[in-house]
Amino acid sequence: MTKLEIDTAYGPARAELHCAEEGVAVLMLGHGAGGGIGAKDLVAVTRAAQAAGVHVALVEQPYRVAGRRAPAPATQLDTAWLTVADEISARFDDLPLVFGGRSSGARVACRTAATGQAVAVLCLAFPEHPPGKPEKSRQAELDAVEVPTLVVQGDRDPFGLPKAGPHHEIVVLEGDHNLSADLEGVSRAAAEWLERVLRPLT
Repeated sequence: MTKLEIDTAYGPARAELHCAEEGVAVLMLGHGAGGGIGAKDLVAVTRAAQAAGVHVALVEQPYRVAGRRAPAPATQLDTAWLTVADEISARFDDLPLVFGGRSSGARVACRTAATGQAVAVLCLAFPEHPPGKPEKSRQAELDAVEVPTLVVQGDRDPFGLPKAGPHHEIVVLEGDHNLSADLEGVSRAAAEWLERVLRPLT
């Protein structure tokens, strides 16, 4: 495991690299709004991706590196993420990038996928709407992604259940927003999907 500190316009971000033996792509994973890269589902997916031959970069946004829990505005999150993506891409000789993350990190991955030229997007617990406010849907962020996308969602997630679309599939597992009730299911879904979407690129 290697740790990088990457300067962004909003302060340093960090990336924790977990390399596969023979990596065919790099999966970048972002954390939730108030959480960190140690979230159980992120750890489970990191291990599953490595086993599937995919390098993983767990990315800490600058506000978390600075010790703040309240997330930065979306434009700052997206800009910092894309700066990290450029650095990761250069380090791994332009291997295909898969963007991903949990909750807020999943939203960042969706919003930046086109600009960052991601070949696919992996969303863990995509926050379809704020709890109790289904009218404030974020479905449009998901629908705007035009590359293969997987959403892994808990069946009791108070942030709602996104709708499937032409480019994205939804896997619903037992559990709530933290997805820790079925980590094996999370790992399996991520590994199978990564293998399927990356096979044509290798």
